[in-house]
Amino acid sequence: MADGKSPRRPRAETPKGFRDYFGAEVTERKAMLDRIAAVYHRHGFDPLETSAVETVEALGKFLPDVDRPNEGVFAWQDEDQDWLALRYDLTAPLARVAAQFRNDLPSPYRRYAMGPVWRNEKPGPGRFRQFYQCDADTVGAPSVAADAEICAMLADALEEVGLRGDYVIRINNRKVLNGVMEVAGILDPADPEKFAHERGIVLRAIDKLDRLGPDGVRALLGAGRKDESGDFTKGAGLSESQVARIMLFVDAPATIDNKLDRLGEKFAADETMTTEEMLSFVGIVAAAAGRTAVSRAHQSRSPGALRNAATVSVLRDIVSGSAAGNEGVDELIQIALLLEDMGYMSDRIRVDPSVVRGLGYYTGPVFEAELTFEILDEKGRKRQFGSVAGGGRYDDLVKRFTGQSVPATGVSIGVDRLLAALRAKGRTSADTTGPVVVTVMDRDRMADYMAMVNDLRRAGIRAEVYLGNPKNFGNQLKYADKRAAPVAVIQGGNEAEKGTVILKDLILGAKLAEEATLEEWKARPAQVEVPRDQLVAAVREMIGP
Repeated sequence: MADGKSPRRPRAETPKGFRDYFGAEVTERKAMLDRIAAVYHRHGFDPLETSAVETVEALGKFLPDVDRPNEGVFAWQDEDQDWLALRYDLTAPLARVAAQFRNDLPSPYRRYAMGPVWRNEKPGPGRFRQFYQCDADTVGAPSVAADAEICAMLADALEEVGLRGDYVIRINNRKVLNGVMEVAGILDPADPEKFAHERGIVLRAIDKLDRLGPDGVRALLGAGRKDESGDFTKGAGLSESQVARIMLFVDAPATIDNKLDRLGEKFAADETMTTEEMLSFVGIVAAAAGRTAVSRAHQSRSPGALRNAATVSVLRDIVSGSAAGNEGVDELIQIALLLEDMGYMSDRIRVDPSVVRGLGYYTGPVFEAELTFEILDEKGRKRQFGSVAGGGRYDDLVKRFTGQSVPATGVSIGVDRLLAALRAKGRTSADTTGPVVVTVMDRDRMADYMAMVNDLRRAGIRAEVYLGNPKNFGNQLKYADKRAAPVAVIQGGNEAEKGTVILKDLILGAKLAEEATLEEWKARPAQVEVPRDQLVAAVREMIGP
């Protein structure tokens, strides 16, 4: 016997870790991505759309900080027993495409992709399980010229969306990091798996430098660190000499600054300073590429070029004795020189040893775009906005499918973060104005109102007829306000007899109501009556081009 209870209604709420995007947000995002896509298109990159679903096997175990392939992804078992999952980024699908269609695609293959990705992680403030990414990658180009091009293109994209002067792209090299590990005795080139656990702790510790400071990093390199709550994090257990060697790398930015401070303004002012004196100053006494970097700095008399030269000098000293480390420094020098030749100086793109990205993902140059302006956090404190994009070289990803190493490099933009940055700076470029609303004064004359809205649409003006209950005219105007409508079109019986319409400028009306004096109100009426056959022209004049 039925218990008489009504069936339970579903809860109208967004699942935890997900969110809905409404009109203005979607419009602004599309406008931003269209501008970025135009930059990528100019650089010769083609669009690619891949399936939102991949096999877990194809996705692999490259999700950051995750040990098992199906951990951190939304996965399910298909009827044929294959495990499928929603893509967690746009790079793993690219690797699959590059392998699957390798005989059909041009090599190198340059593509960009934009779309949502999903991660089954614990959500938090500003951290969602679904978010947008915007990627650009080159597959099949071993030259660091491809890395330099990606960095230059990223700079162009950031400037195209309105962030000129508000960003810096910082470049490092995973080979330099490996060189640091090698000279510290926790990486054996003959046995790459040896000390893998310790290296993971070291890299994570270095990546937390901004948050923990040098002392916190030093503690994690050694026995471990106790935080303010009393929780203890076990460290890498390195010896004092090993910690000292790695801390040379951690302290590299300060060392570079000290070198530049000692030089002061002499470089810019002393026309007689020779390249050899510059070489002596920055400490580069070997490697022709290093000499070239300093020579270029001397010839251009650019403080930015000098900073890059001093940076590679410090890194060269730190990785001395490591073939991989020195190769990484050489690559950084080549990238810096290529970018300088293209006009991208270190005020926009610079060599920076503090960049640490990807545990086991990247194999060469790595880069990160950081926005340099300040915002207020939820407690009203000033802080820098931070990173909005990152990437690097990953020469082993396609190899998982083909068994052969395929060079690849690329960058991923965090779409939601970049859009938030543009909003913070007031630089969103999308037109979020609502449609012109044709109000309904007489239900029996709906055909006349539909004809008006059709005339507006044919002229390229966004417009709609009010389709709610027309009984209360005030509700129609409230609706128009909620739609952010610039103009309301009104035609009652009297106006219909005269062959006219009334146009109410809602934007000007709201502004005048807040700011205007009585004289200004009379001089600029927010409501005008015009002949019906001049509707389109009058609306266009009212809303502007």
